[in-house]
Amino acid sequence: MTPVLAYIMSSVGSMLGLLLTSRARLIGGREARWWLVGAAFAIGGTGIWTMHFIAMLGFSVSGLAIRYDVPLTAASAFLAVVVVGMGLFLAAHGGERLGFLLGGGVLTGLGVAGMHYLGMAALNMSAHVAYDPVVVTLSVLIAVAAATVALWFTLRVSGALRIGGAALVMGVAVTGMHYTGMYSMSVSSHLEMAAVPGARAIDFLLPLIVGISVITVGLLLTVILSPSEKELRSEAEYRERLRGRDEGAPEVDLFGTPRG
Repeated sequence: MTPVLAYIMSSVGSMLGLLLTSRARLIGGREARWWLVGAAFAIGGTGIWTMHFIAMLGFSVSGLAIRYDVPLTAASAFLAVVVVGMGLFLAAHGGERLGFLLGGGVLTGLGVAGMHYLGMAALNMSAHVAYDPVVVTLSVLIAVAAATVALWFTLRVSGALRIGGAALVMGVAVTGMHYTGMYSMSVSSHLEMAAVPGARAIDFLLPLIVGISVITVGLLLTVILSPSEKELRSEAEYRERLRGRDEGAPEVDLFGTPRG
């Protein structure tokens, strides 16, 4: 069940993030920054980190108790949101320029890979953990490619059907990176079992569910209660017409009388 749930969560977070970045493009100006911050929480927090934690719930080693280091787990969540936010702002600032897109993709991809392996380092168990460097490198490359594609989507995709399709693609890329990284991991149990510090996965579930619900509902309400994409486009066109009319009109005084 966990791979399916992880993919669904990644797609939902990605779709919400794309909706928010679409609004940011249409609104522009300083207000767009807040939409990008919301998108960072949606993609980084829900689409990436929550997907990662749900997928980790399916990880077990026969005969071993697994606990989670709470500070490291929290740090991995913080890292996911921050690097996605940095990538979004960098791509938005660069617009259509390829260098900004690639730079944002590399930065975000490396950050997401770092988040993944930081989250895996938070696993405490009475065992030795090793990683295959070739598979680790492959997972990092997948993360960079996935992040670059995701940022490209945030710059170009609009409309419900296109955003939905792009979110499904992003879900495949993000979960693919996660399970590739997990495949690089090998565990050998210690001969003598010792007490394992940390929190159980179940201890994270209630705060996780409550936190996701509050953030997701809040972001969805923001999208629903804000002007629709069609309304924003109509308003932008109306402002353009007014601007063009004002540029061609004679200068007038306070009462509307032409000067000179």
